[in-house]
Amino acid sequence: MDHPADSSAAEPSLVRPYTLTSGRTDAGVPLALEAPVGTVPSPHPPRWPDNDVRGQILALCADRPSVAEIAAHLSLPLGVARVLVGDLVVQGYVRVHATLGEASTADEQRELIGRTLRGLRAL
Repeated sequence: MDHPADSSAAEPSLVRPYTLTSGRTDAGVPLALEAPVGTVPSPHPPRWPDNDVRGQILALCADRPSVAEIAAHLSLPLGVARVLVGDLVVQGYVRVHATLGEASTADEQRELIGRTLRGLRAL
C-alpha cells in the first residue's frame, strides 16, 4: 500500500524561480542578453551547496556563454538568470565581456547572432 508521504519523497523539489532572487528583478549591473559571461579567478571560493544554482552558473561560465544561454541551460526565466548573473558579477565571481564592437568581423557578428538565437530558442 502506497503512503502519500512515500510517493512525495521520490518527487523532485520544485523551487519557484523568483525565490532564487528573493523577488528581485534588477540585475544590478548592465547586462545584455547576448553578453558573454566568464569566470574570474577568486581567492575566496564560494561556500554554496553542491546543487546551488550559482555554482551551476559558474560551471557554465567556463565556456563563456551568453546570459540567454545560461538561462536556457538551467531552464530559468531570463529575468532570474540576469539577476543571478548580476549578483555573481557584483560578488566578483564572473565578468561580463564586451559584445561586438565596430571593428568586429562579419563572421563574429554571425556567430553572436547564432549563439543568441540558439539560447533564446532553448528558452
